[in-house]
Amino acid sequence: MSVLDDYMVDPRLSLLEKTRIQAQVLVPVLRALRSELGRERADAIVKQALRDWSKQLFAAVGDSVDGGPRRKWAAMHTAMAEITEQAVTVEMRRQDKEALEFDVTHCRFAEFFRALGEPELGALLICATDFDIAAAGGGEVSFTRDQTIMQGASSCTFRYKFAPR
Repeated sequence: MSVLDDYMVDPRLSLLEKTRIQAQVLVPVLRALRSELGRERADAIVKQALRDWSKQLFAAVGDSVDGGPRRKWAAMHTAMAEITEQAVTVEMRRQDKEALEFDVTHCRFAEFFRALGEPELGALLICATDFDIAAAGGGEVSFTRDQTIMQGASSCTFRYKFAPR
């Protein structure tokens, strides 16, 4: 059992496969909305809808984890690492009681969405969730990321800082 089982719907599917299924539905809907409403308006609607969905989903997942904010973040971060490990290559930079810092240097999610010509959709479905998971850490975990492969950089920079205990 993982804290992300509900998110995964069917844990036998990899997160990359789940994402491909989502994209099969979302990309045609997004493109139809763009055709009707224009790119800017359609993208804004989809962005807001996906951000609201992700925030609500990961807040609910966090609520289901026993313990304080840092424990909630740790459970979700660990579960997400387990379900993404086959699709990303990670270089650890720092891991101690004050910080967790790593770079993703290869990302199959980014490859998939860039091949579709929809990296912004990939950023919403995949990359933005990291901020929602970090939010479960309350004031005990802060997260920054200056760049992502999805948006054209050579790596994704994950920087977590932990409040003193």
